[in-house]
Amino acid sequence: MDIPAMATSMTQTQIMTDVNVAVLAKSLSSIETLGNSMIKMMEQSVSPNLGGNIDITV
Repeated sequence: MDIPAMATSMTQTQIMTDVNVAVLAKSLSSIETLGNSMIKMMEQSVSPNLGGNIDITV
């Protein structure tokens, strides 16, 4: 068993894991920002007085 090769392999694996975690964290942050923007957009599109009055003639 080659100790230096194993250490290099383990280091590369750790680096790839760290990169994957960083990418997922960035993705989660972007999705959260997008979600907050969508919530704000939906709140602005709501008309609170729409449907409050009904005109009925009998």
